[in-house]
Amino acid sequence: MNTEIIEFLKFYKTIKGVSEHTLRNYCLDLNAFKIYLENHFFPQEDPLSFKKVLLCDLENETEKDLIELSSIDKKIIRNYLSKMHLEGLKRKTILRRISSMRSFFKYLMKHGKLQIDPMEFIESPKLIKKIPSIMSYEQIELFMEKPDLTSYLGLRDRVIFELFYSSALRLSELVSLNRKDLDLEGNWVKLKGKGKKERIVPITTSASKWIKRYLQDPTRFQDHKLHKEEKDQQAVFLNKWGKRITTRSVDRLFKEYFQQCGFAEMITPHTLRHTIATHWLERGMDLKTIQLLLGHESLSTTTIYTQVSTKVKQDVYKKAHPRACLED
Repeated sequence: MNTEIIEFLKFYKTIKGVSEHTLRNYCLDLNAFKIYLENHFFPQEDPLSFKKVLLCDLENETEKDLIELSSIDKKIIRNYLSKMHLEGLKRKTILRRISSMRSFFKYLMKHGKLQIDPMEFIESPKLIKKIPSIMSYEQIELFMEKPDLTSYLGLRDRVIFELFYSSALRLSELVSLNRKDLDLEGNWVKLKGKGKKERIVPITTSASKWIKRYLQDPTRFQDHKLHKEEKDQQAVFLNKWGKRITTRSVDRLFKEYFQQCGFAEMITPHTLRHTIATHWLERGMDLKTIQLLLGHESLSTTTIYTQVSTKVKQDVYKKAHPRACLED
């Protein structure tokens, strides 16, 4: 990694306050672009540096004359985009890489390292928005019943599911929860979302009871053959080692319970977030309130749930209406 990329990542972490997930994507995307430049414009034996230069002089490779950052133009960018398309990369991946490159070159412009932004006239392919899948009320009940409540870890899993469905948390928000973020008497929780933006959302009385039960369970503070005693006194959700649970562990839990339930479509933490948002809409909650609860910056992001709700109603209509059944 070179100085510019490192400084870019530091800037977005400390000043912009983006999540580790976003930083990781920036790193992966910029590295992919760097590898492309190395393979096509720079001798393999001399690694590409982002400190002052990016490309070698193709007309005189033996002398290793280097081209300045400003030599990266829209033609090079378009060739890179074409290569990604030819490799069959998903449209979403291409869009993410373009977004990372835009942010990087804007950063270079802002800090006086470039005079012309090579991404300025680069158009992004349109993303075909896929309507997110959601769970039915019956599936929610089945999913909630799967954890073994006779075990401490099973109790933890049930509480995780309850909180996801109660308040539509993001996975990163759930794993970062601390005890001080909870008000179980007032039934609310303080969350730190994208860009470290905080918001307070309500939780159901049922979820509050489950959280209390989990936090006060005596086995939380004891070593057991299946788990260790609490090591992190701040974290709400712990792994079997008594430390703060990770996003990867929660993803693994969902896969295990998904297999037990035998659902046709994969269930993830984000599926529960989509599901409760859709259920809120179907029960009459307005989009602006849903936007605030979900922590969306733009209302347009929230409107996807109007499409989900319409699709759900159409499916139910077709299954229940005699004429609709005959037409199918």
